[in-house]
Amino acid sequence: MNQSTSHHDSGASLDRRIGLRSAVLFNMLEMIGVGPFITLPLVIAAAGYHLSVWAWLLGAAIAVCDGLVWAELGAEFPRAGGSYAFLREIYGPTSAGNWLGFLFVWQLSFSAPLSIASGCIGLSGFLAWFWPGLEKAPIAALPMVHWSSFAAAGACVLITLLLYRNLKSTTRLAWILFAGVVAAMAGVIVSGFAHAAATGGWHMPHSPALSAGLAASGLAQATLIATYDYWGYYNITFLGSEVREPEKTIPRAILLSVVIVAAMYLLMNLAALPSMQDAAKHVAESAASRIRLVAEIAQSAFGVWAGRLIAALIIWTASASVFSLLLGYSRVPYAAARDGNFFSFLGAIHPKFHIPHRSLIALGAVATCFCFFSLQQVITMLVITRILLQFLLQHVGVILLRTKRPDMPRPFKMPLYPLPPLLAMAGFLFILAKRVNALEGLLVAAGIGVSGTLIYLWRAKQRSEWPFNLRTTENQQAG
Repeated sequence: MNQSTSHHDSGASLDRRIGLRSAVLFNMLEMIGVGPFITLPLVIAAAGYHLSVWAWLLGAAIAVCDGLVWAELGAEFPRAGGSYAFLREIYGPTSAGNWLGFLFVWQLSFSAPLSIASGCIGLSGFLAWFWPGLEKAPIAALPMVHWSSFAAAGACVLITLLLYRNLKSTTRLAWILFAGVVAAMAGVIVSGFAHAAATGGWHMPHSPALSAGLAASGLAQATLIATYDYWGYYNITFLGSEVREPEKTIPRAILLSVVIVAAMYLLMNLAALPSMQDAAKHVAESAASRIRLVAEIAQSAFGVWAGRLIAALIIWTASASVFSLLLGYSRVPYAAARDGNFFSFLGAIHPKFHIPHRSLIALGAVATCFCFFSLQQVITMLVITRILLQFLLQHVGVILLRTKRPDMPRPFKMPLYPLPPLLAMAGFLFILAKRVNALEGLLVAAGIGVSGTLIYLWRAKQRSEWPFNLRTTENQQAG
Protein backbone atom coordinates (compact mmCIF):
# COMPACT_ATOMS: atom_id res chain seq x y z
CA MET A 1 0.00 0.00 0.00
CA ASN A 2 1.17 3.52 -0.75
CA GLN A 3 2.70 5.01 2.38
CA SER A 4 1.16 8.35 1.65
CA THR A 5 -2.36 6.97 1.93
CA SER A 6 -1.92 4.41 4.70
CA HIS A 7 -2.94 6.82 7.47
CA HIS A 8 -6.01 8.22 5.77
CA ASP A 9 -9.49 7.69 7.17
CA SER A 10 -10.25 4.03 6.69
CA GLY A 11 -13.22 3.47 4.45
CA ALA A 12 -13.76 7.20 3.95
CA SER A 13 -14.83 8.22 0.45
CA LEU A 14 -16.56 11.01 -1.42
CA ASP A 15 -20.32 10.63 -1.94
CA ARG A 16 -21.86 10.65 -5.44
CA ARG A 17 -24.62 13.21 -4.84
CA ILE A 18 -24.33 15.58 -7.82
CA GLY A 19 -26.98 15.24 -10.55
CA LEU A 20 -27.26 17.02 -13.91
CA ARG A 21 -28.94 20.21 -12.64
CA SER A 22 -26.39 20.67 -9.86
CA ALA A 23 -23.54 19.90 -12.27
CA VAL A 24 -24.70 22.64 -14.65
CA LEU A 25 -25.13 24.93 -11.64
CA PHE A 26 -21.54 24.45 -10.41
CA ASN A 27 -20.17 25.06 -13.92
CA MET A 28 -22.19 28.22 -14.47
CA LEU A 29 -21.37 29.62 -11.03
CA GLU A 30 -17.67 29.49 -11.93
CA MET A 31 -18.20 30.77 -15.49
CA ILE A 32 -20.23 33.86 -14.57
CA GLY A 33 -18.01 35.67 -12.10
CA VAL A 34 -16.95 39.29 -12.05
CA GLY A 35 -15.34 38.84 -15.48
CA PRO A 36 -18.15 39.51 -17.97
CA PHE A 37 -19.32 42.63 -16.14
CA ILE A 38 -15.94 44.38 -15.88
CA THR A 39 -14.46 43.07 -19.16
CA LEU A 40 -17.42 44.01 -21.36
CA PRO A 41 -15.93 47.42 -22.26
CA LEU A 42 -12.51 45.77 -22.73
CA VAL A 43 -13.91 43.36 -25.33
CA ILE A 44 -15.65 46.20 -27.18
CA ALA A 45 -12.57 48.43 -27.01
CA ALA A 46 -10.25 45.68 -28.28
CA ALA A 47 -12.37 44.39 -31.16
CA GLY A 48 -14.63 47.33 -31.97
CA TYR A 49 -18.40 47.37 -31.87
CA HIS A 50 -19.05 45.00 -34.78
CA LEU A 51 -16.30 42.45 -34.04
CA SER A 52 -17.07 42.33 -30.32
CA VAL A 53 -20.07 40.12 -31.10
CA TRP A 54 -17.80 37.79 -33.07
CA ALA A 55 -15.33 37.67 -30.14
CA TRP A 56 -18.04 36.22 -27.89
CA LEU A 57 -19.10 33.77 -30.62
CA LEU A 58 -15.51 32.69 -31.32
CA GLY A 59 -14.90 32.29 -27.60
CA ALA A 60 -18.01 30.10 -27.38
CA ALA A 61 -16.85 28.00 -30.35
CA ILE A 62 -13.47 27.41 -28.69
CA ALA A 63 -15.25 26.54 -25.44
CA VAL A 64 -17.46 23.97 -27.21
CA CYS A 65 -14.48 22.34 -28.97
CA ASP A 66 -12.43 22.28 -25.78
CA GLY A 67 -15.49 21.22 -23.79
CA LEU A 68 -15.90 18.12 -25.96
CA VAL A 69 -12.37 17.06 -24.98
CA TRP A 70 -13.21 17.56 -21.29
CA ALA A 71 -16.50 15.70 -21.81
CA GLU A 72 -14.86 12.61 -23.30
CA LEU A 73 -12.11 12.48 -20.68
CA GLY A 74 -14.46 13.33 -17.81
CA ALA A 75 -16.87 10.53 -18.76
CA GLU A 76 -13.98 8.11 -19.21
CA PHE A 77 -12.18 8.99 -15.95
CA PRO A 78 -14.81 10.36 -13.53
CA ARG A 79 -12.48 10.93 -10.61
CA ALA A 80 -11.65 13.73 -8.21
CA GLY A 81 -9.05 16.10 -9.59
CA GLY A 82 -10.17 16.43 -13.22
CA SER A 83 -7.09 17.22 -15.32
CA TYR A 84 -4.82 15.61 -12.75
CA ALA A 85 -6.50 12.24 -13.28
CA PHE A 86 -6.66 12.71 -17.07
CA LEU A 87 -2.96 13.50 -17.51
CA ARG A 88 -1.83 10.60 -15.32
CA GLU A 89 -3.99 8.10 -17.20
CA ILE A 90 -3.17 9.39 -20.70
CA TYR A 91 0.60 9.61 -20.28
CA GLY A 92 0.95 6.68 -17.84
CA PRO A 93 0.76 6.81 -14.01
CA THR A 94 4.15 5.08 -13.70
CA SER A 95 5.83 7.08 -16.49
CA ALA A 96 5.49 10.62 -17.89
CA GLY A 97 1.95 10.90 -16.52
CA ASN A 98 3.37 10.99 -13.01
CA TRP A 99 5.48 14.02 -13.94
CA LEU A 100 2.68 15.81 -15.84
CA GLY A 101 0.22 15.12 -13.03
CA PHE A 102 2.61 16.66 -10.51
CA LEU A 103 3.30 19.57 -12.85
CA PHE A 104 -0.42 20.25 -13.19
CA VAL A 105 -0.91 20.34 -9.41
CA TRP A 106 2.20 22.53 -9.11
CA GLN A 107 0.91 25.15 -11.56
CA LEU A 108 -2.52 24.91 -9.93
CA SER A 109 -0.97 25.76 -6.57
CA PHE A 110 -0.24 29.18 -8.15
CA SER A 111 -3.08 29.68 -10.60
CA ALA A 112 -5.99 28.43 -8.46
CA PRO A 113 -5.32 30.68 -5.44
CA LEU A 114 -4.67 33.60 -7.79
CA SER A 115 -7.98 32.94 -9.55
CA ILE A 116 -9.79 32.79 -6.22
CA ALA A 117 -7.96 35.85 -4.86
CA SER A 118 -8.64 37.86 -8.03
CA GLY A 119 -12.36 37.24 -7.56
CA CYS A 120 -12.15 38.39 -3.95
CA ILE A 121 -10.12 41.47 -4.89
CA GLY A 122 -12.65 42.29 -7.59
CA LEU A 123 -15.42 41.89 -5.04
CA SER A 124 -13.70 44.26 -2.62
CA GLY A 125 -13.19 46.77 -5.44
CA PHE A 126 -16.95 46.79 -6.01
CA LEU A 127 -17.52 47.27 -2.27
CA ALA A 128 -15.36 50.38 -2.57
CA TRP A 129 -18.01 51.80 -4.90
CA PHE A 130 -20.35 51.87 -1.89
CA TRP A 131 -17.63 52.68 0.69
CA PRO A 132 -14.87 54.79 -0.96
CA GLY A 133 -12.80 54.64 2.23
CA LEU A 134 -11.82 51.07 1.38
CA GLU A 135 -9.35 52.44 -1.19
CA LYS A 136 -7.24 54.08 1.54
CA ALA A 137 -3.97 52.52 2.76
CA PRO A 138 -4.05 52.08 6.57
CA ILE A 139 -0.29 51.30 6.84
CA ALA A 140 1.95 54.12 5.61
CA ALA A 141 4.93 51.78 5.09
CA LEU A 142 2.81 49.52 2.86
CA PRO A 143 1.02 51.83 0.42
CA MET A 144 0.05 48.92 -1.80
CA VAL A 145 -2.10 47.39 0.98
CA HIS A 146 -5.54 49.00 1.24
CA TRP A 147 -8.53 48.40 3.46
CA SER A 148 -9.98 46.66 0.40
CA SER A 149 -7.17 44.07 0.70
CA PHE A 150 -8.46 43.16 4.16
CA ALA A 151 -12.02 43.07 2.81
CA ALA A 152 -10.88 40.68 0.06
CA ALA A 153 -9.10 38.44 2.57
CA GLY A 154 -12.18 38.46 4.80
CA ALA A 155 -14.37 37.44 1.87
CA CYS A 156 -12.01 34.55 1.11
CA VAL A 157 -12.12 33.31 4.71
CA LEU A 158 -15.92 33.60 4.82
CA ILE A 159 -16.40 31.62 1.61
CA THR A 160 -14.00 28.92 2.84
CA LEU A 161 -16.11 28.59 5.99
CA LEU A 162 -19.32 28.39 3.92
CA LEU A 163 -17.83 25.43 2.02
CA TYR A 164 -16.85 23.60 5.21
CA ARG A 165 -20.01 21.50 5.27
CA ASN A 166 -21.42 18.41 3.57
CA LEU A 167 -22.06 18.46 -0.16
CA LYS A 168 -25.85 18.43 0.23
CA SER A 169 -25.78 21.67 2.25
CA THR A 170 -23.24 23.15 -0.16
CA THR A 171 -25.52 22.41 -3.13
CA ARG A 172 -28.49 24.12 -1.44
CA LEU A 173 -26.35 27.18 -0.77
CA ALA A 174 -25.12 27.16 -4.38
CA TRP A 175 -28.70 27.39 -5.68
CA ILE A 176 -29.30 30.46 -3.49
CA LEU A 177 -26.13 32.07 -4.86
CA PHE A 178 -27.12 31.16 -8.42
CA ALA A 179 -30.42 33.04 -8.07
CA GLY A 180 -28.44 36.24 -7.56
CA VAL A 181 -26.20 35.46 -10.56
CA VAL A 182 -29.21 35.06 -12.86
CA ALA A 183 -30.76 38.26 -11.47
CA ALA A 184 -27.55 40.20 -12.20
CA MET A 185 -27.33 38.96 -15.78
CA ALA A 186 -31.03 39.56 -16.41
CA GLY A 187 -30.84 43.02 -14.87
CA VAL A 188 -27.99 44.10 -17.17
CA ILE A 189 -29.70 42.68 -20.27
CA VAL A 190 -33.13 44.20 -19.53
CA SER A 191 -31.60 47.56 -18.54
CA GLY A 192 -29.54 47.72 -21.74
CA PHE A 193 -32.46 47.10 -24.07
CA ALA A 194 -34.75 49.39 -22.03
CA HIS A 195 -32.20 52.21 -22.19
CA ALA A 196 -31.80 51.71 -25.93
CA ALA A 197 -35.59 51.82 -26.42
CA ALA A 198 -35.82 55.06 -24.46
CA THR A 199 -33.09 56.72 -26.54
CA GLY A 200 -34.33 56.05 -30.07
CA GLY A 201 -34.24 52.27 -30.33
CA TRP A 202 -31.46 49.72 -30.53
CA HIS A 203 -28.66 50.52 -32.99
CA MET A 204 -25.10 49.42 -33.67
CA PRO A 205 -22.75 52.34 -32.89
CA HIS A 206 -20.71 53.64 -35.82
CA SER A 207 -17.05 52.58 -35.87
CA PRO A 208 -14.26 53.29 -38.38
CA ALA A 209 -13.13 50.57 -40.79
CA LEU A 210 -9.97 48.67 -39.77
CA SER A 211 -7.28 46.97 -41.84
CA ALA A 212 -7.26 43.16 -41.84
CA GLY A 213 -4.18 43.05 -39.61
CA LEU A 214 -5.57 45.40 -36.97
CA ALA A 215 -8.94 43.64 -37.05
CA ALA A 216 -7.31 40.22 -36.50
CA SER A 217 -5.14 41.53 -33.64
CA GLY A 218 -8.11 43.20 -31.97
CA LEU A 219 -10.27 40.12 -32.40
CA ALA A 220 -7.53 37.93 -30.87
CA GLN A 221 -7.20 40.17 -27.81
CA ALA A 222 -10.98 40.36 -27.37
CA THR A 223 -11.32 36.58 -27.78
CA LEU A 224 -8.64 35.99 -25.13
CA ILE A 225 -10.73 38.05 -22.69
CA ALA A 226 -13.93 36.28 -23.74
CA THR A 227 -12.20 32.90 -23.36
CA TYR A 228 -11.32 33.77 -19.76
CA ASP A 229 -14.95 34.73 -19.14
CA TYR A 230 -16.14 31.36 -20.47
CA TRP A 231 -13.74 29.24 -18.44
CA GLY A 232 -15.40 27.12 -15.81
CA TYR A 233 -17.48 24.81 -18.05
CA TYR A 234 -15.14 22.00 -16.95
CA ASN A 235 -15.55 22.59 -13.20
CA ILE A 236 -17.68 19.47 -12.79
CA THR A 237 -14.79 17.23 -13.91
CA PHE A 238 -12.88 18.21 -10.76
CA LEU A 239 -15.82 16.80 -8.78
CA GLY A 240 -15.93 13.59 -10.86
CA SER A 241 -15.93 11.28 -7.82
CA GLU A 242 -19.08 12.99 -6.52
CA VAL A 243 -21.21 12.88 -9.70
CA ARG A 244 -24.11 10.47 -10.23
CA GLU A 245 -24.00 8.64 -13.59
CA PRO A 246 -20.89 10.59 -14.60
CA GLU A 247 -20.72 9.02 -18.07
CA LYS A 248 -23.93 10.91 -18.95
CA THR A 249 -23.99 13.80 -16.49
CA ILE A 250 -20.51 15.25 -17.15
CA PRO A 251 -20.76 15.64 -20.97
CA ARG A 252 -24.29 17.04 -20.79
CA ALA A 253 -23.39 19.49 -18.03
CA ILE A 254 -20.37 20.81 -19.94
CA LEU A 255 -22.21 21.40 -23.21
CA LEU A 256 -25.36 22.81 -21.59
CA SER A 257 -23.42 25.29 -19.47
CA VAL A 258 -21.46 26.59 -22.50
CA VAL A 259 -24.60 27.07 -24.60
CA ILE A 260 -26.58 28.78 -21.82
CA VAL A 261 -23.76 31.11 -20.78
CA ALA A 262 -22.87 31.95 -24.40
CA ALA A 263 -26.47 33.04 -24.99
CA MET A 264 -26.35 35.21 -21.85
CA TYR A 265 -23.03 36.84 -22.80
CA LEU A 266 -24.16 37.54 -26.36
CA LEU A 267 -27.42 39.11 -25.16
CA MET A 268 -25.56 41.19 -22.59
CA ASN A 269 -23.10 42.44 -25.23
CA LEU A 270 -25.92 43.36 -27.63
CA ALA A 271 -27.90 45.06 -24.85
CA ALA A 272 -24.94 47.17 -23.77
CA LEU A 273 -23.61 48.15 -27.22
CA PRO A 274 -25.74 51.31 -27.73
CA SER A 275 -24.63 52.62 -24.32
CA MET A 276 -20.92 51.85 -24.78
CA GLN A 277 -20.04 54.77 -27.03
CA ASP A 278 -16.80 55.50 -25.15
CA ALA A 279 -15.71 51.97 -24.29
CA ALA A 280 -12.07 52.51 -25.27
CA LYS A 281 -11.41 55.22 -22.70
CA HIS A 282 -12.45 52.92 -19.86
CA VAL A 283 -9.80 50.27 -20.62
CA ALA A 284 -7.21 51.70 -18.23
CA GLU A 285 -9.69 52.40 -15.44
CA SER A 286 -10.06 50.39 -12.26
CA ALA A 287 -12.65 47.65 -11.80
CA ALA A 288 -14.60 49.99 -9.52
CA SER A 289 -14.81 52.49 -12.38
CA ARG A 290 -15.73 49.92 -15.01
CA ILE A 291 -18.56 48.49 -12.95
CA ARG A 292 -20.14 51.96 -13.02
CA LEU A 293 -20.66 51.48 -16.76
CA VAL A 294 -22.93 48.49 -16.23
CA ALA A 295 -24.60 50.01 -13.18
CA GLU A 296 -25.12 53.34 -14.93
CA ILE A 297 -26.98 51.65 -17.78
CA ALA A 298 -29.48 50.33 -15.24
CA GLN A 299 -29.57 53.71 -13.51
CA SER A 300 -30.30 55.50 -16.80
CA ALA A 301 -33.10 53.08 -17.58
CA PHE A 302 -34.81 52.74 -14.20
CA GLY A 303 -33.28 55.21 -11.73
CA VAL A 304 -30.64 55.37 -8.98
CA TRP A 305 -32.05 52.39 -7.09
CA ALA A 306 -31.55 50.15 -10.13
CA GLY A 307 -27.89 51.12 -10.46
CA ARG A 308 -27.22 50.30 -6.83
CA LEU A 309 -29.13 47.03 -7.12
CA ILE A 310 -27.12 45.91 -10.16
CA ALA A 311 -23.85 46.79 -8.41
CA ALA A 312 -24.93 44.78 -5.34
CA LEU A 313 -25.96 41.81 -7.49
CA ILE A 314 -22.57 41.81 -9.23
CA ILE A 315 -20.89 41.69 -5.80
CA TRP A 316 -23.12 38.70 -5.07
CA THR A 317 -22.09 37.14 -8.41
CA ALA A 318 -18.40 37.58 -7.56
CA SER A 319 -18.97 35.74 -4.28
CA ALA A 320 -20.75 32.90 -6.08
CA SER A 321 -17.89 32.52 -8.56
CA VAL A 322 -15.27 32.31 -5.81
CA PHE A 323 -17.51 29.78 -4.03
CA SER A 324 -17.53 27.51 -7.10
CA LEU A 325 -13.81 28.00 -7.83
CA LEU A 326 -12.78 27.00 -4.33
CA LEU A 327 -15.19 24.05 -4.31
CA GLY A 328 -13.82 22.54 -7.53
CA TYR A 329 -10.12 23.26 -7.09
CA SER A 330 -10.02 21.94 -3.52
CA ARG A 331 -10.46 18.43 -4.96
CA VAL A 332 -7.22 18.56 -7.00
CA PRO A 333 -4.55 18.57 -4.22
CA TYR A 334 -6.71 15.99 -2.42
CA ALA A 335 -6.67 13.64 -5.45
CA ALA A 336 -2.91 14.07 -5.95
CA ALA A 337 -2.26 13.42 -2.25
CA ARG A 338 -4.35 10.22 -2.33
CA ASP A 339 -2.13 9.01 -5.18
CA GLY A 340 1.03 9.81 -3.22
CA ASN A 341 1.93 12.51 -5.74
CA PHE A 342 1.57 15.56 -3.46
CA PHE A 343 1.65 16.44 0.25
CA SER A 344 0.05 13.45 1.96
CA PHE A 345 -1.78 15.35 4.73
CA LEU A 346 -4.01 16.97 2.06
CA GLY A 347 -5.56 13.57 1.24
CA ALA A 348 -7.74 13.40 4.36
CA ILE A 349 -11.57 13.28 4.22
CA HIS A 350 -13.68 14.82 6.97
CA PRO A 351 -15.28 11.94 8.95
CA LYS A 352 -18.65 13.73 9.25
CA PHE A 353 -18.99 15.93 6.15
CA HIS A 354 -17.16 13.59 3.70
CA ILE A 355 -15.29 16.46 2.04
CA PRO A 356 -11.51 16.95 1.52
CA HIS A 357 -11.38 19.47 4.35
CA ARG A 358 -7.61 19.88 4.67
CA SER A 359 -7.21 20.55 0.95
CA LEU A 360 -10.08 23.06 1.13
CA ILE A 361 -8.56 24.94 4.07
CA ALA A 362 -5.06 24.94 2.56
CA LEU A 363 -6.24 26.36 -0.75
CA GLY A 364 -8.42 28.95 1.01
CA ALA A 365 -5.49 30.00 3.22
CA VAL A 366 -3.10 30.50 0.28
CA ALA A 367 -5.77 32.45 -1.63
CA THR A 368 -6.33 34.64 1.45
CA CYS A 369 -2.61 35.53 1.49
CA PHE A 370 -2.68 36.37 -2.23
CA CYS A 371 -5.44 38.91 -1.52
CA PHE A 372 -2.72 41.25 -0.21
CA PHE A 373 -0.79 41.25 -3.50
CA SER A 374 -1.34 43.26 -6.67
CA LEU A 375 -2.91 41.06 -9.35
CA GLN A 376 -2.39 43.19 -12.44
CA GLN A 377 -2.18 41.12 -15.62
CA VAL A 378 -3.27 38.01 -13.70
CA ILE A 379 -5.97 37.19 -16.23
CA THR A 380 -3.48 37.03 -19.09
CA MET A 381 -0.94 35.02 -17.09
CA LEU A 382 -3.60 32.56 -15.96
CA VAL A 383 -4.87 32.05 -19.50
CA ILE A 384 -1.42 31.46 -20.98
CA THR A 385 -0.23 29.18 -18.16
CA ARG A 386 -3.29 26.98 -18.32
CA ILE A 387 -3.33 26.79 -22.10
CA LEU A 388 0.28 25.60 -22.21
CA LEU A 389 0.45 23.42 -19.08
CA GLN A 390 -3.08 22.00 -19.07
CA PHE A 391 -5.37 22.45 -22.06
CA LEU A 392 -2.92 21.72 -24.90
CA LEU A 393 -1.63 18.65 -23.03
CA GLN A 394 -5.21 17.36 -22.87
CA HIS A 395 -5.87 18.08 -26.55
CA VAL A 396 -2.79 16.13 -27.59
CA GLY A 397 -3.55 13.53 -24.94
CA VAL A 398 -7.07 12.70 -26.09
CA ILE A 399 -5.69 12.04 -29.60
CA LEU A 400 -2.88 9.87 -28.18
CA LEU A 401 -5.39 7.92 -26.09
CA ARG A 402 -7.58 7.24 -29.12
CA THR A 403 -4.49 6.08 -31.05
CA LYS A 404 -2.84 3.94 -28.37
CA ARG A 405 -6.00 2.46 -26.82
CA PRO A 406 -8.67 2.37 -29.53
CA ASP A 407 -10.60 -0.47 -27.85
CA MET A 408 -10.97 1.30 -24.50
CA PRO A 409 -14.66 1.68 -23.51
CA ARG A 410 -15.69 5.30 -24.05
CA PRO A 411 -19.06 6.21 -22.46
CA PHE A 412 -19.01 9.49 -24.44
CA LYS A 413 -17.28 9.86 -27.80
CA MET A 414 -16.95 13.40 -29.12
CA PRO A 415 -18.60 13.96 -32.51
CA LEU A 416 -16.49 14.85 -35.57
CA TYR A 417 -13.29 13.53 -33.98
CA PRO A 418 -10.48 14.72 -34.29
CA LEU A 419 -11.81 18.16 -35.29
CA PRO A 420 -12.76 19.40 -31.76
CA PRO A 421 -9.27 19.11 -30.21
CA LEU A 422 -7.60 20.38 -33.39
CA LEU A 423 -9.92 23.39 -33.62
CA ALA A 424 -9.53 24.12 -29.90
CA MET A 425 -5.74 24.05 -30.28
CA ALA A 426 -5.95 26.34 -33.31
CA GLY A 427 -8.17 28.79 -31.40
CA PHE A 428 -5.90 28.88 -28.35
CA LEU A 429 -2.75 29.29 -30.47
CA PHE A 430 -4.45 32.12 -32.39
CA ILE A 431 -5.11 34.15 -29.27
CA LEU A 432 -1.63 33.38 -27.89
CA ALA A 433 0.24 34.36 -31.05
CA LYS A 434 -1.79 37.46 -31.92
CA ARG A 435 -2.03 39.16 -28.53
CA VAL A 436 0.24 42.06 -27.63
CA ASN A 437 3.30 41.34 -25.42
CA ALA A 438 2.77 37.58 -25.71
CA LEU A 439 6.39 36.81 -24.66
CA GLU A 440 5.85 38.06 -21.10
CA GLY A 441 3.12 35.55 -20.37
CA LEU A 442 5.04 32.74 -22.08
CA LEU A 443 8.05 33.38 -19.82
CA VAL A 444 5.86 33.15 -16.71
CA ALA A 445 4.41 29.81 -17.90
CA ALA A 446 7.93 28.57 -18.73
CA GLY A 447 9.18 29.55 -15.26
CA ILE A 448 6.37 27.62 -13.56
CA GLY A 449 6.94 24.62 -15.84
CA VAL A 450 10.73 24.51 -15.30
CA SER A 451 10.56 25.01 -11.52
CA GLY A 452 7.88 22.33 -11.18
CA THR A 453 9.88 19.91 -13.30
CA LEU A 454 13.05 20.42 -11.21
CA ILE A 455 11.14 19.82 -7.97
CA TYR A 456 9.53 16.73 -9.46
CA LEU A 457 12.90 15.31 -10.62
CA TRP A 458 14.46 15.85 -7.18
CA ARG A 459 11.46 14.22 -5.52
CA ALA A 460 11.30 11.36 -8.05
CA LYS A 461 14.96 10.52 -7.50
CA GLN A 462 14.38 10.28 -3.75
CA ARG A 463 11.39 7.99 -4.31
CA SER A 464 12.83 6.00 -7.26
CA GLU A 465 9.97 7.09 -9.52
CA TRP A 466 9.93 7.86 -13.26
CA PRO A 467 12.36 8.58 -14.95
CA PHE A 468 14.65 7.00 -12.36
CA ASN A 469 12.83 3.64 -12.35
CA LEU A 470 13.09 2.82 -16.06
CA ARG A 471 14.65 -0.62 -15.48
CA THR A 472 11.94 -1.60 -13.00
CA THR A 473 9.20 -0.39 -15.35
CA GLU A 474 10.69 -2.31 -18.28
CA ASN A 475 10.89 -5.50 -16.20
CA GLN A 476 7.24 -5.11 -15.13
CA GLN A 477 6.17 -4.63 -18.73
CA ALA A 478 8.21 -7.61 -19.86
CA GLY A 479 6.70 -9.76 -17.12
